[in-house]
Amino acid sequence: MSAPDRARKMAERIKEIVARRLEKGLRDDRLGFVTITDVRVTGDLQHATVFFTVYGDDQERQNSWDALKSATGMLRTEVGRNITARLTPSLEFVLDALPETSAHLEDLLAKAKMHDVEVAKAAKNAEFAGDADPYLHPREDEDDDAK
Repeated sequence: MSAPDRARKMAERIKEIVARRLEKGLRDDRLGFVTITDVRVTGDLQHATVFFTVYGDDQERQNSWDALKSATGMLRTEVGRNITARLTPSLEFVLDALPETSAHLEDLLAKAKMHDVEVAKAAKNAEFAGDADPYLHPREDEDDDAK
């Protein structure tokens, strides 16, 4: 098994373990509705970055991040008990910006669609400013016809 495959499998396992533990709950009132979106493990299997999202406003995101940061040791212990590796990777929690990014992209796509509709309306009744065919064509000599 190659190193990237092993790192990917370990990342999936860590994601499952952390999500299951958070589903059971932590004894921290600051923790909101957290979803683990992705886990990335370094090639040497020593460090895992856990990406998460929180349903709510910025204050709830910050509170949940603080709760996860304070529970990192307990979650790392839980991961160590449930994986079959010689060393338990360190955990780092990172707020995933995926929902904000996707919302921004959806807004941009809606604006582009609205702009396309406006352009289509303008083009519907549009006429050419000059000739219908603005490209230069080779001249046809009258002498060629006589030959």
